[in-house]
Amino acid sequence: MALLHRPGRPAPTGRPRRLARTTAALAATLALLPPLVAAGGASAQEVPAADVDVHVNTQAALGRLSDTARGVNAAVWDSHMNDPEVAALMKTADVGAMRYPGGSYADIYHWETHTAPGGYVAPGTGFDAFMGTVRATGAQPILIANYGSGTPEEAAGWVRYANVTKDYGAKYWEIGNEIYGNGHYGSGWEHDDHADKSPREYARQVRAYAAAMKAVDPTVKIGAVLTAPGNWPDGITGEGDPGDWNHTVLSQVTDVIDFVTVHWYAGGSDTSADTAMSRLTRLPGELREVRAQIDRYAGADSPRIGIALTEVNTNTGGAQLTARPNGLFAADAFMTALENGVFNVDWWNTHNGPGAITTVDGETDYGDMGMLASGACTGDVCQPAPNTPFHPYYGMKMTGELGTAGDTMVAAASSAQDLSAHAVHRRDGRLSVLLINKNPDAARTVDLAYAGFSPSAAAPEVSRYARGDSDITDVTDSGASASRVTVPPYGMLTVTLTPKSGTGSGASAAGTPGTPRLEAVTDTTARLSWAGTTGAARYLVQERDGAHTYLVGETTGTSVTLRNLPPGSTHTVNVLASDAAGRLAAPSDPLTFTTGTPADAACTVDYHRDTSWGNGFVATVSVRNLSDTPITGWTVDWDWPTAGQSVSSGWNATFHQSGRHVRVTAPENAGPLAPDGASTASFGFVGANDGPNPDPTVFRLNGTVCAGG
Repeated sequence: MALLHRPGRPAPTGRPRRLARTTAALAATLALLPPLVAAGGASAQEVPAADVDVHVNTQAALGRLSDTARGVNAAVWDSHMNDPEVAALMKTADVGAMRYPGGSYADIYHWETHTAPGGYVAPGTGFDAFMGTVRATGAQPILIANYGSGTPEEAAGWVRYANVTKDYGAKYWEIGNEIYGNGHYGSGWEHDDHADKSPREYARQVRAYAAAMKAVDPTVKIGAVLTAPGNWPDGITGEGDPGDWNHTVLSQVTDVIDFVTVHWYAGGSDTSADTAMSRLTRLPGELREVRAQIDRYAGADSPRIGIALTEVNTNTGGAQLTARPNGLFAADAFMTALENGVFNVDWWNTHNGPGAITTVDGETDYGDMGMLASGACTGDVCQPAPNTPFHPYYGMKMTGELGTAGDTMVAAASSAQDLSAHAVHRRDGRLSVLLINKNPDAARTVDLAYAGFSPSAAAPEVSRYARGDSDITDVTDSGASASRVTVPPYGMLTVTLTPKSGTGSGASAAGTPGTPRLEAVTDTTARLSWAGTTGAARYLVQERDGAHTYLVGETTGTSVTLRNLPPGSTHTVNVLASDAAGRLAAPSDPLTFTTGTPADAACTVDYHRDTSWGNGFVATVSVRNLSDTPITGWTVDWDWPTAGQSVSSGWNATFHQSGRHVRVTAPENAGPLAPDGASTASFGFVGANDGPNPDPTVFRLNGTVCAGG
């Protein structure tokens, strides 16, 4: 049944408490781009010696911030949802999206009657009142059509009221909330009246909803619900289903949807925000896997389908939810998701209600998943006045100091695990760098170096949020320089630099090229093309490895073929235009692609996941020899795509794993692999995955690259 809120009880989280969830760079054939250079700045006597290096590369674009980048959830059981203070606070934090009517409530909520049978609906939280807050904020709504107890006709009626009758221009519409939690996989919290609760039926209904809603307003964007790879029930195949939730749904809906939604809670048996910050390293891989799944089923149409992270927080209950470390997590999570291909991130929640009371970093933590206080109490401990911001609000607000809609996120890398770095190249030529010190005990002094950007001699603008600050604070006069800053313990700094006169992309007569498209790919080549731009004398194609870039192609046209690529390798590239004087314009948005395996290989390997359960799986591997001579004493090698994948135990072979590399050796007394594919060697294993679980991309038999089976 749905998670329902009743007066006097903590507000629902939109999720149940669950069990813990569980490239090599291309060698450059041409010259490297200019190396990282440190800007001049303060002397060693003025600031401590640096203990962290941060490299920022403005020639490695990660994508542009959308107008819906920062978002929050709003729920009809929240009596403070439409307080005037909410709109003012969210506007100040540059919030561009507000999601309604609230997590699992979406699947019991009927917009026209403003009712949620079995649940509590607070006065003054109807759709028109919500839209008043959205408009006062300057945001856009993200609306969840009722799948669990609604119909396509009810959803179409909502579109008609919102966009025809009221002219609200509501663009984004999700079909249901966490429908995979409807009990089909054994655990159920999401209300679903459909007799058939399978992903096949959900996909069929998504098509019906999309048809009905777009018949009213063809401009609306329809979103389908996916589960985050590596999180339950990813990889589980229900009885009678052709595959797990994501693969089944995507195989049937990519032609009618415009985006997908996933939810991400760091989770884990340790509910601390400190642990959650370390688990953020999994999120990029999980989002890459979502994109890979969309690529598989949408093909060339994949770039049209966006990804929205419509719920995010550290965990679904427990400690360290309103405390300072969760503010650091919020800033880090927003930027990590946006840098990895998401157009919208929505914090759960605006107000939520208190839970367990603890003390964290010397402050009361109210166990509340909201950004703003609701003023409620747990026992004799009461929150501050309604709408008092908690630390996660300031974490989100700090990302607004970093950049706004239309600015370009660029690569930044830190040498320290406890200091995160994010960077945005602004449309006016300035560069902003966000530094997040996750160490509660020690300040970190950071040496900043840049590629593609030369800072002026002017002192940078600096904003801080750290212990003792009641809001984001201007500390421009603190002595920070373009080359060195000190970040307080458990603190955040945003450093904004102006470019040296006559330098940077603004000095180039060329414009920004279009995003590259993958026209064709083989095991060793990739043909790319892009829309040209005015003022371009030539184009450079760069591959990114972390915050470093390598020149891999150059042309005066608008297409290039990259050669000598390793089979089964993944590459992320940008295109830059150079004017006649050699000055580089801003880079295009990135393209990520993976090469294939040889069509005429002398062997085949078929890798099949037989079953999965979120953090583990069973796989069977079959090998055939297609050469004209038998093979005795074979080995099969592969590399896992992510660090969290491993072999636990196996059969019919001997297994050895070192880092991500796996080597499988034929058992003793194994017969030879017959030539021309006349025999097959099969082995299996139990695997574990801590995070996403993508299939390996290339297998080698005795060192020879094989084709997929």
